[in-house]
Amino acid sequence: MNARDYILEIVPKTLYYRLVRRNVVRHCRPITLTFSVTGMCQSDCKTCYIGQEFKRRPEEIRNAELRLDEIEKFFVSLGETYFLNISGGEPFLRNDLSDIVELAMIHLRPRILHIPTNAYLPKKIETMTRDILKIVNTHNHSIPLTVKPSIDGVGEKHDEIRGLPGNFKRLEETIERLKTVEKDYANFHLELGTVVSNFNVNDLDEIEDWVHKQGVQSYRNEIAEQREEFFNIGEQITPPNKVYERLMVNFKKKVEENLKHKRSLAKITESMRLAYYDLVVEILKQKKQVIPCYAGISNVHLNYDGDLWPCCVLGYAHSMGNIRDFDYDYDALYNSQRAQDVRKYIREGRCYCPLANQAYSNILMSPPHVLKTFINYVKYT
Repeated sequence: MNARDYILEIVPKTLYYRLVRRNVVRHCRPITLTFSVTGMCQSDCKTCYIGQEFKRRPEEIRNAELRLDEIEKFFVSLGETYFLNISGGEPFLRNDLSDIVELAMIHLRPRILHIPTNAYLPKKIETMTRDILKIVNTHNHSIPLTVKPSIDGVGEKHDEIRGLPGNFKRLEETIERLKTVEKDYANFHLELGTVVSNFNVNDLDEIEDWVHKQGVQSYRNEIAEQREEFFNIGEQITPPNKVYERLMVNFKKKVEENLKHKRSLAKITESMRLAYYDLVVEILKQKKQVIPCYAGISNVHLNYDGDLWPCCVLGYAHSMGNIRDFDYDYDALYNSQRAQDVRKYIREGRCYCPLANQAYSNILMSPPHVLKTFINYVKYT
């Protein structure tokens, strides 16, 4: 996101979203759509049970996936969206992923695309990434695409947490393949990400040092959470607040040390993440929404089966409805009583979480946090 887009597109929407949250106006379009294109996943992670759920009922999950014609109807109804985060399951297991991106480019016209991956299929990930970039560049070659392989440990520790023997070697291959893509496409960005949990809380320095040795421009971490999406409610995976706070002090120092050497886009995102890490510490400490949450307003999450969520944390338990039941009409679903009740639940502060995807949007709605991001950017430019 550049300064022009923020001033001309994001700022007016943030003002409007505040009115929506206060029930002054009712109708709005989100700036961020997360689309879990599939429930398929090969992993058996200690922090997420989507892979286990897929192994338990593979045919049911495959058959529940939205078809391309259904996806197109919803995209047409939703209209332009600034951020598009394509998720899963493992998104690269969906063979028509490039077709989904094509539909998104036509109807959603996103300015930023982001796809995470477990990095288990290096060749397929590279091939599909190149196919997606060709599609994106046909429409607008200035739109950045980021692919983010996950790294939760170095060597066997990664395989242990991910539940996939040999995954780390495949991660290394995926990184090398995506580096060649980065050389060929100016608008492609390779990023790595870690879920900080009780299983790797003492390994963050080792992971980050390894990441920087790979020459990867962008690296982020987010704290492990109990999410409806992950089927892990009740699991003790989140590190204690004091431990995480101590980790973030050291982690932020390393981010700051490397910030000056980053490219422009990486510098902007890393500057925002510095603000995010401080916010997470406060959320865990105060156990409440430290700044207002705009889930279900600024952001929505479309699940592979057509359920529309305010976020993946509330997920199945607080779905706003299924697009199939509303003839794929976003407005009809958004204005339904059920969707209004879900937004009221969030507005009343009955939930709180450090979900990164939503937190970044909430930061954009908060002038003090935007200022903090700007100061970080200027300071290290």
